[in-house]
Amino acid sequence: MRLTVYLAGEIHSSWRDEIKEKAAALKLPIDFVGPQENHDRSDNIGEEIIGEQPGPFYKDWAASSFNNLRTEVLMQKADLVIALFGEKYKQWNTAMDASAAVALGKPLILIRPEQHIHALKELSRKANATVENCDQAIKALKYIFD
Repeated sequence: MRLTVYLAGEIHSSWRDEIKEKAAALKLPIDFVGPQENHDRSDNIGEEIIGEQPGPFYKDWAASSFNNLRTEVLMQKADLVIALFGEKYKQWNTAMDASAAVALGKPLILIRPEQHIHALKELSRKANATVENCDQAIKALKYIFD
């Protein structure tokens, strides 16, 4: 059995690489998907597809349409979602993706540091599992195959 796992969360750090490397080291049969990790491409995809927009609002509006399309297609095909709430970056997209996973009935592993326990208490209760770091998330993935 192979699983497809959607990795939701900020795109500025290497946490996805850490998850992928640890899963590969354990030989877990997992394919990983996620948001566009090239920040410039993500910001400019609307203009890349439909052309120059008349201002920043419209540029963001166009880009968000295609980013949301990509996310929805990949998340619907995923068997499971891991959503990471890091310590440094704003987490709006992570919250949106984690909530979408819950709404779609996708199993959800929520990674959140201790300082976010209170802020994420409701979302954490909706997740199938809540952990504090990538190592714990990998252990949860491995348990699926044990």
